[in-house]
Amino acid sequence: MGSANLELVRRAFDAFERRDARVLAEVCSEDIVFEPVTARLAADGRPYVGHAGLRQYLADVARVWQELRPEPTECREVDDELVVCTGRVYAWGVGRVVDTPAGWLWRVRDGRIVHGRVYETARAALQAAEAERAA
Repeated sequence: MGSANLELVRRAFDAFERRDARVLAEVCSEDIVFEPVTARLAADGRPYVGHAGLRQYLADVARVWQELRPEPTECREVDDELVVCTGRVYAWGVGRVVDTPAGWLWRVRDGRIVHGRVYETARAALQAAEAERAA
């Protein structure tokens, strides 16, 4: 990852994996909207909003999963604001083991992530990125 937006997304992935709320607050806007798959398991499907929402997300991850590891294998810029990543998610806990393809779509403005969504397939993330770019 070479550009500023790609580097910002890389830092976010590292912080999510380490469950580092301080770094997430540095790379994400104060009003970020984050829509992970965990929201369907722990937050009644509602997105996590703001830095407080990110802290709640990390608490929910700790409650739902013993381990959750996003592993993006490819990230690319779609345009000046959008970064799409594809890879895998490894997770285990609460009687479940997950090893599945995944995709992520991130929107960056003014040097901070303002929106992130996790998709259950790489294809879904790529399709969402194309739809966003066309809009």
